[in-house]
Amino acid sequence: MTRTGKARTALVIGGGIAGPIAAMALRQAGIEAAVHEAYDSTADGAGGGMTIAPNGQDALDAIGAGDLVRAIGTPVTAFGLRSWTGKDLARFAPPSRLPSLQFVWRADLYRAIYDEAQRRSVPIHHGKRLTGTADTGSGVTAHFADGSQASADILIGADGIRSTVRSLIDPAAPQPNYAGLVCFGARMDRSGMPSTDGVMYMCFGRRAFFGYQVFADSSAVWFVNLPHRDPMTVAEAQAIGAEEWLRTLRTAFADDRTPALAMISRTDAGELLITGPMENMPGVASWTRGRMTLIGDAAHAASSSSGQGASIAAESAVELARCLRDLPYDQAFAAYEQLRRPRVERIIKLGARTNSNKTAGPVGRVLRDLVMPAAMKLVNPEKTAWQFDHHIDWDAKAAPLT
Repeated sequence: MTRTGKARTALVIGGGIAGPIAAMALRQAGIEAAVHEAYDSTADGAGGGMTIAPNGQDALDAIGAGDLVRAIGTPVTAFGLRSWTGKDLARFAPPSRLPSLQFVWRADLYRAIYDEAQRRSVPIHHGKRLTGTADTGSGVTAHFADGSQASADILIGADGIRSTVRSLIDPAAPQPNYAGLVCFGARMDRSGMPSTDGVMYMCFGRRAFFGYQVFADSSAVWFVNLPHRDPMTVAEAQAIGAEEWLRTLRTAFADDRTPALAMISRTDAGELLITGPMENMPGVASWTRGRMTLIGDAAHAASSSSGQGASIAAESAVELARCLRDLPYDQAFAAYEQLRRPRVERIIKLGARTNSNKTAGPVGRVLRDLVMPAAMKLVNPEKTAWQFDHHIDWDAKAAPLT
């Protein structure tokens, strides 16, 4: 630690997506950072699809990594909302002055970011499951389950919605809540359907929510949020088996006049992604304690319905690095939280509202389908632009908490 109190070294706990982004941003800020990942191996092939919003791309551009997303992504120019009858309810998109969202498969994004972090000489250590930390007075030491330890000036928790670092910062911190939905998806090489011309459709089915997009070559992606009363883990959902889930999904969409049934029926069991329960994270009161702080889902887990989880994680990683570049670590943590908390909590609230539409009962569905078209016509696209039109000025000097 320098005389100014600025951090020179950092431990990043979590090697998913947010962790390596944070490490790259920290290195750009002049701080040596190493990533420590609990799992023994990489997460290649894991996860479904997601969109990276213009604001997420902007955050990655700040550290010279935005092209990673654009190289693997497929543009999403708009979202179309439909009822189970096939009626168009609304269409919305970021303002045309902003770049398109990019649809990416999580596995592709993970590998692109992992490879880029390694290219930039970011150390990524696997098999390092965090069990505890100790503040040494001049730094922080992380203890791992394999008996090893590592020390640095600060420690950043990027270890996801079930964060160990969060529990060390605040043992009373809340755990995620089950949102009442189990999630599935598939990549189709040949859908047999015409392109949706960049539009991703979101269909509010009678029994479940179905989203899809068909690309120019007739390949496609679809995903389902299926209401399910009892919570289950990813492992429990996967143990039921793809064949059984496909039968359940075909039944759920049997009466809908959308492409759901046809696309699910053309999906082989080996192609089904069972991504498990959708969870909401209650507000995290304490992001920071001493020399430790949180980013990404560990601090602010947005529902996948928001379409912003990875994007706001990238924002937080970059903003934290900028603050640490310019301020002593304690002031940097405080400034970072002041900058980030209002924005992420507003996005999380918006995602929760979308979840409630997905789990609406019969009366709620009727009211939603009646009200939504008129309500959306009254929405000025610029009033929703705040989600997407968010720029981090990397070159601007971070200011202390006000």
